[in-house]
Amino acid sequence: MNRSTKAGLIVAGVLAVGDLLTPVLSDGEHPPMSIALIALAIGVVTLVAAVPAWRGSKAAGWVVVVSRLLSMLGAVPAFFVSDVPAPALIAAGAGVALTLLAVGLLVPGLSRRSQLVEGSR
Repeated sequence: MNRSTKAGLIVAGVLAVGDLLTPVLSDGEHPPMSIALIALAIGVVTLVAAVPAWRGSKAAGWVVVVSRLLSMLGAVPAFFVSDVPAPALIAAGAGVALTLLAVGLLVPGLSRRSQLVEGSR
């Protein structure tokens, strides 16, 4: 596993911990508690998959990528719903940006093409 893949897993792990805290930090409306609980579940999936991904499992790495993208989708409505407090918008924006960073760091290391390039060295 290369450094960028490890960095992507670290960023994804930090985001997953944030997902675990979402129900505690939510006021029940921003995000709605149902979304906060879904975020918690997605955070658990990310953390569980991150362990075998760190050990080199490509399948677990893809689970991390998909779970982070699903979590990001949960933040997108904050940009279109009225009356979302500024701190919630900032948190949603940071989450989207960090998710894109994590995915951008992870995907190249998980792709089949990168395995072929690394194998030819």
